[in-house]
Amino acid sequence: MFRNKTCFTILLIGENGFALIFAAQILAVPVKFTKETYLYWYELMQLIRQFELKAEEMYKMAGKIRGFFHAYVGQEAIAAGCMTATRQEDIFITAYRDHGLALAKGASANACMAELYGKATGLAKGKGGSMHFFSKEHFFYGGHGIVGGQIGVGAGIAFAEDYKGTDNVVLCFFGDGAARQGVLHETFNLAMLWKIPVVFICENNNYAMGTSVERTSNVIDIYKLADAYEMPGDKVDGMSAEAVHEAITRAVKRAREKGGPTLLEMKTYRYKGHSISDPGKYRTKEELEEYRGKDPVTLVLKTIKENKFASDDEIKTIDDRIAKIVEESVKFAEESPWPDDAEVTKDVYADKKYPFITD
Repeated sequence: MFRNKTCFTILLIGENGFALIFAAQILAVPVKFTKETYLYWYELMQLIRQFELKAEEMYKMAGKIRGFFHAYVGQEAIAAGCMTATRQEDIFITAYRDHGLALAKGASANACMAELYGKATGLAKGKGGSMHFFSKEHFFYGGHGIVGGQIGVGAGIAFAEDYKGTDNVVLCFFGDGAARQGVLHETFNLAMLWKIPVVFICENNNYAMGTSVERTSNVIDIYKLADAYEMPGDKVDGMSAEAVHEAITRAVKRAREKGGPTLLEMKTYRYKGHSISDPGKYRTKEELEEYRGKDPVTLVLKTIKENKFASDDEIKTIDDRIAKIVEESVKFAEESPWPDDAEVTKDVYADKKYPFITD
């Protein structure tokens, strides 16, 4: 922990009438995390934010990216807090709003941008696109396009880790819309029955595709769904990297100690539409501005400046470094080759002994 020091003086009057003045230092209001942690959070969140904004530009203005595109802008604190509360070997699996989590796990901006371009040098060889980032090397298992599909898969991966005797934990992310899928309830039941080491994380950005939670569910507090399975559940401020870190730390500890799963509802907000083509007319400008006042990148930067963890010049150095990484990712994607035609039949699973194939 890092704590600011504040100087003060004490005036004592002795029995002989002499005044004694002591200079002393006390610990002021504590900052729970170190300077290094805040700078890591800021740099990671800036990388995610600037990557997404640049990718949006290349999609809308340059026409270089096609297909579906779901930006993580506004939700960066979740990725940041999860990273500092886990180990690299812990596996992340998510839905199709996956760019930010892939970058957080260590996938390069070059490989991510190339995947958006559909190039052979992309994270999934150009075959997955925006919704299907994947990197076994970085313990990032997707990127899934079927709403809620990753919930069962995530629990299955966690079961496999436990079966193999590791103490790795799976963080399984899904949106508030996926909380209405039947697979969630089936998975919750088995996860608790078998004490599977998985943390279920609902990134609740309020609107699923474009319909508010209030209009789609009688249970407004999604974390309460855990109660039906006697699973620990909690609501977390998803705009705060600190709150996310603390909640994930507790849940991961429980999972590693064979205590089973936890459901965490991260209350967050996406500043962009559901997808890049969504005008977001279902929400008011006032609401959007209110949440911009809770911008996770701005909040972390504010803490850094208030505690003098970095000077303006040092912050500018970070920003310039991120800008260079993002610009280089575009150049890399532009210059990368398209997949060879022969790749179309590769990486496709087929069982030649499958008994139900018919002509």
